[in-house]
Amino acid sequence: MSVWALGLNHTTAPLDLRGRFAFAIDQIAPTLQSLRSSFSTHRHPDVEAAIISTCNRTEIYCAADHMALDHTVDWLAQSGGVAPALLRSHAYALHDDKAARHAFRVASGLDSMVLGEAQILGQIKDAVRAAETAGALGSTLNQLFQRSFAVAKEVRTATEIGAHSISMAAAAVRLAAQLFEDMKETRVLFVGAGEMIDLAATHFAAREPKSIVIANRTLERGEKLASRFGGEAMRLAELPARLAEFDIVVSCTASTLPLIGLGAVERALKLRKHRPMFMVDLAVPRDIEVEVKALEDIYLYTVDDLAQVVQQGHASRQAAVAEAEVIIDAGVRSFMHWLDQRGSVPLIQQLNAQADEWRAAELGRARKLLAKGEPVEAVLEALSRGLTQKMLHGAMAELHAGDAAAREHTAQAISRLFLRKER
Repeated sequence: MSVWALGLNHTTAPLDLRGRFAFAIDQIAPTLQSLRSSFSTHRHPDVEAAIISTCNRTEIYCAADHMALDHTVDWLAQSGGVAPALLRSHAYALHDDKAARHAFRVASGLDSMVLGEAQILGQIKDAVRAAETAGALGSTLNQLFQRSFAVAKEVRTATEIGAHSISMAAAAVRLAAQLFEDMKETRVLFVGAGEMIDLAATHFAAREPKSIVIANRTLERGEKLASRFGGEAMRLAELPARLAEFDIVVSCTASTLPLIGLGAVERALKLRKHRPMFMVDLAVPRDIEVEVKALEDIYLYTVDDLAQVVQQGHASRQAAVAEAEVIIDAGVRSFMHWLDQRGSVPLIQQLNAQADEWRAAELGRARKLLAKGEPVEAVLEALSRGLTQKMLHGAMAELHAGDAAAREHTAQAISRLFLRKER
């Protein structure tokens, strides 16, 4: 059994390229179905698969009897509408122990833009549940991810990897505070109502802004989130008309196209008489058109722009990283040992099935003898002799087959299997 991973993240690919391969959680099931179907047409049936897609990464994990990394690259490139060569230049392809190590490092927060952040673990769990629901998660990938969760928990509890980490939301607040002297005088708009917006709203609400508004496609969900912060909810359709009201705009939706265009921001600035606007686009693909960043009086930050801020304090956690790597090494060795043993499972199943067949045959013969009134001792003797003969027949036949070298090899194997002394 082989395990492989193909991915691109914030360190290997620019934001716009990552956006081509971003999958919303409700897209995971049909996407996995498409991926697995493509394998079956290329002589790779029964491939297990899972997809992790966040603002910082998209990764495909697969497991099958035979590795098919090249096909995985071709499929992902086609799904994103790019040439395979371009994808390869920005992606990483890993297999077996390297794939396992990567999965464990990602789950533990060692491969995140925010070193030690815990949000990625929840995102992986969501991805695993989606793969399981889609029927794409077999025993091998399930074992890989369950072990990654255990390793991440040990890293979190046994090291200081997560201490003082700065989240994206906290970094956004820090940057906004540099632009506005008094955050209590700002009006904040959040576009979307997902986990990232929830986190961002929590951080901004702690600064007690003048008002908080949640714009969401589903008004009911927006109202539910807004009520936690004493805010207001509005529909996305109202956004262009009301954009000028807000000093701070934080957006993170699953839209495949930008929701806030250059024209809308230009009109808002004119109505604001060019008072500055602080904008944060946490979405991949982008929610805010890239051209907006060039406007005067606009301070637009993407997830990649926040990298420098969140890396502060990185050096102080390097000792914890070394400790975490030791835990991950042990986890990788344990998983690979389990994976190696999986290769013997079919043979073990065949041996058990053969033994059960022999046992059933001898038991049936013994019952018939007992029914005829044969003595119990004689029946037991016949039963044990019959089982012994069946178990040894193959070994005896092999000892008399082949040339001298083959017989010697067979003799050594039989000695190891049948003549081991109890210790």
